[in-house]
Amino acid sequence: ILVVEDDYTIATNLSHALKKMGATVVGPANSVASAMLLIENGTALDAAVLDIHLGAEKVFPVAQALLERKIPFVFTTGYSRAALPDDFAEQALCEKPIDTRALAKLLSARLDN
Repeated sequence: ILVVEDDYTIATNLSHALKKMGATVVGPANSVASAMLLIENGTALDAAVLDIHLGAEKVFPVAQALLERKIPFVFTTGYSRAALPDDFAEQALCEKPIDTRALAKLLSARLDN
């Protein structure tokens, strides 16, 4: 599972939680560029967790690349669903602070589709 999160503490905690649930974590990537590098270099990805706001940039180019590759993902944000552009309005969203059990359920549902 690719983790894209610019906050070191959140990224570390999320990675540890996903590993405890049996996932193999890729990253974490803290920028659009670093996430795109992982995607474009052929890293095997089953799913991704994407923080919407990565410093001054937004994660939407990463989300688009994942959609094109049919890799499911869940957005995370401290904001509401209104932060999503129309193109991504139907995507799964987990609000911060992240409830890792709820996130696991969302990821599982995305992987089952």
